[in-house]
Amino acid sequence: MATIVTRKGATGPSFQARLRLTRNGELVHKESRTFSTKGAAKEWAKAREVQLADPEALRVAKAGAITLAMLIRWYIDTFESISPWQRSKQSALEFLENHPIGQTDPLTLTADVLIDHVRQRRLSGLSPSTVWNDLCWIRVVLDAAKTAKKLPFPLEAIDEARKYCVKHRLIARSKRRERRPTNEELQKLDEYLQARDRHRCTVVPMRPILWFAIYSARRESEICRLEWSDNDPRAKSGLVRDAKHPREKLGNHLRFKYTPQGWDIVQAQPKCSRYVFPYNPTSVSDAFTSACRILGIQDLRFHDLRHEAISRLFELGYDIHEVAQFSLHSSWEDLKRYTHLRPENLRQVIVNPSGEIEVITPPIKITTLQCPLPKDLAPANVRGSRSKLFSRLEHENNRCHRS
Repeated sequence: MATIVTRKGATGPSFQARLRLTRNGELVHKESRTFSTKGAAKEWAKAREVQLADPEALRVAKAGAITLAMLIRWYIDTFESISPWQRSKQSALEFLENHPIGQTDPLTLTADVLIDHVRQRRLSGLSPSTVWNDLCWIRVVLDAAKTAKKLPFPLEAIDEARKYCVKHRLIARSKRRERRPTNEELQKLDEYLQARDRHRCTVVPMRPILWFAIYSARRESEICRLEWSDNDPRAKSGLVRDAKHPREKLGNHLRFKYTPQGWDIVQAQPKCSRYVFPYNPTSVSDAFTSACRILGIQDLRFHDLRHEAISRLFELGYDIHEVAQFSLHSSWEDLKRYTHLRPENLRQVIVNPSGEIEVITPPIKITTLQCPLPKDLAPANVRGSRSKLFSRLEHENNRCHRS
């Protein structure tokens, strides 16, 4: 029910329409608006009563003024503690929360606003795949809020904007990398890291980690989470705890097979901690990036060593299901993007005139640089005082895993 209240002012009277909605004798919503004429106030009140008769419109009115930033913060506070996610997702959400687009009204969000956001981000020098993620995370937040808060957030506007931006090449999915280190680059890295590891100030022995990554197909975060107690000497297998998964990372413990070289590298490491490599994965990645920069090696990332490892397994003649035991990929679709095979290492299938099929495997002429002897991959600067260092690193590593 609406009431019109006349208010006197220095410039003349004004008329405030006050609207109060009750359900079963209880007040469920109230709002007011001031007009210069009484007729305008009555007209607004009558039209507003009709609008709020729709339950969806009433929910929107009761929600009050909300911004995209408020929804992003609600999403983080509601879900992050229940199902922790990667740092990249957290950073992307917090960026959007503090970006000017976070101040927009999500209920009136339109495709043109999102398209302008994408255009401005691209003009700032960002890649199409990075800006693609902006639209993805905005949709994830609004989709969750639409169900939980029962508000009509315009998901179709995001879909429309994404379709437009893809068509005009403003955004795109990330390109699949095909980068593998060359023998010359591996030789440079091996020699440099050998000298680096001998330095008395070195904490992270990168040379054994480099070769272990190539012969285990493990990510840097997985390498730093491997525990001695999880290794099975009889099966020569290990356990990746909380293995990467798009939805079920926590508790997703998967057992993998060590290659002979990978197992030997592990056995060469000192048992000064519960972890085989008790280091912060960020430090490992930074040390590798620094080495590549110093050596002038362009566009090589630590994760490319995983590509190299899986590709070597295929070149050695392992089948898909066998490679999956090393890499822990669950499907061929996930695995095939890593198989950047070298033509000279592929098998040939020949059908003889008699109808017999002959498979010729090249005398696996290994064209890739091979692993040094395992005894040479023990940390170069092991000292008695290193036990204290390992204890500190283990503490930092546990803290990193929790975060």
